[in-house]
Amino acid sequence: MEKNGTSGTVLKNFLEIPYDELEELNLKASEDAKKLSQAELQKKYTDYLRGEKRMKAVTVCFTDIEGRLHMLDYDKKFLLESLENLTFDGSSIKGFTAQRESDLRLSIDWSSIRYFPADVFGAGKVIFFASVLNPDRTPYHADFRGRLKSYMEALRKKDGVIANASAEVEGFLVEGTNSEQDYTKNGGLRLISSGGYFHSLPMDPLRVFIDRSAEAQRAMGFKNEKDHPEVAPSQFEMNFSYSEVVRTADNVQLYKLICRQVARNLGMTATFLPKPFVGINGSGMHTNFSLAKNGKNIFYDAKGKDGLSKIAWDFILRLLNHAPDICLILNSSVNSYRRLDPHFEAPNQIKVSPIDRGSMIRIPVGNEKTARIELRSVAPDANPYLVLFTMIRTGLEGFKLEKEKGKRDRLRFLPDNINDAISLLKASKFMTTILGEDSKEKFVAHKQAAADRSPKALGSVVKDSEILYHHEVTNQLLWNNF
Repeated sequence: MEKNGTSGTVLKNFLEIPYDELEELNLKASEDAKKLSQAELQKKYTDYLRGEKRMKAVTVCFTDIEGRLHMLDYDKKFLLESLENLTFDGSSIKGFTAQRESDLRLSIDWSSIRYFPADVFGAGKVIFFASVLNPDRTPYHADFRGRLKSYMEALRKKDGVIANASAEVEGFLVEGTNSEQDYTKNGGLRLISSGGYFHSLPMDPLRVFIDRSAEAQRAMGFKNEKDHPEVAPSQFEMNFSYSEVVRTADNVQLYKLICRQVARNLGMTATFLPKPFVGINGSGMHTNFSLAKNGKNIFYDAKGKDGLSKIAWDFILRLLNHAPDICLILNSSVNSYRRLDPHFEAPNQIKVSPIDRGSMIRIPVGNEKTARIELRSVAPDANPYLVLFTMIRTGLEGFKLEKEKGKRDRLRFLPDNINDAISLLKASKFMTTILGEDSKEKFVAHKQAAADRSPKALGSVVKDSEILYHHEVTNQLLWNNF
């Protein structure tokens, strides 16, 4: 609420909800999403928007094929009047349509509402995720949120199976705003602190950033579990709870959005480049995953090897078999291949282990509720919807290894550069089946363009090009001038 400085008259009266009430609202919305149909949710929230006079705008967001989050703010009245005709120019979104076929539609997912903390995003707003549709309202092939949601709905209807996941998203806090865009001008990124794991003092800049980001995440219904500095200096990680895979991917996108905005509010930059500094640990997005049926975790078997069921082991063996094929999906930037460095707990070995953190897949200690697998070779700049879509379909539909690797078998490794990963994805007939030929070609084309902008050999120095032309570093002018 804003008042005129002289008369005290209220000029702006936009919605601002305290954090404790925000958390209740967002958790209630999450529960309603599990119980109510889309039609019931649409009525509930359109009625809410009509009745809430302090709501000025509705933020509608979607994600392109590379993983960038795009947001549109709709005037509330316009949105309510135009729900059947929300369109945008797809040719203006890198990775979407060509100019000759530019118009696309947005269909709001009413189960995805989040109420915003006003001090982070501004007063009087809520946010919804949307599916991207073709002009004829069929699903758009490069919208992997929509494809993930549809696949999971079909799997639930056919087999009664639900997929749950969580992601451990690491990032770095660095000095100054727009530090990625100004990488060359500033001579690189500058760490905000020199402390590492558990070394941050309660009120130093890194800890203040973590506290504020975690507070906003809790208020938005993330159910945070622990928030802490990570191994490398100026590195952070905030863990949120297990949930259904689409909501988990939404949380990843919102997590990064919150961190970037909080950092900017503090005059700093939160970066999710996988390896912005040579000589210290990079950032990952370890993805924990399991399947459930009739409320039971079907990855668990007390008598199975490492406490996992045959279903879980078949899932693991399919992922290992197709590890080279899917590597580009999990590590989709030039910079991400610096992270697959064996000197820094790199998860680059195509194997599974309950203890070896250099393995691509780890089996955490679990019980009948928490048994899961952890896919460690995912970079934090990967498209979370595309990662989970690929992971699920590969684990359920891929070809299994004939056996798990034995001690005498030659150890296989993931590609150590993006060019090899591109070649492996291009050659994979299985990935054409999973992604569809159009989406596969589009994704590969964008990754090849990024690869062509950097030297083929990574070398020992982070190159300007792998930062400035990174798909999450927003610099439209630079992209257009290339």
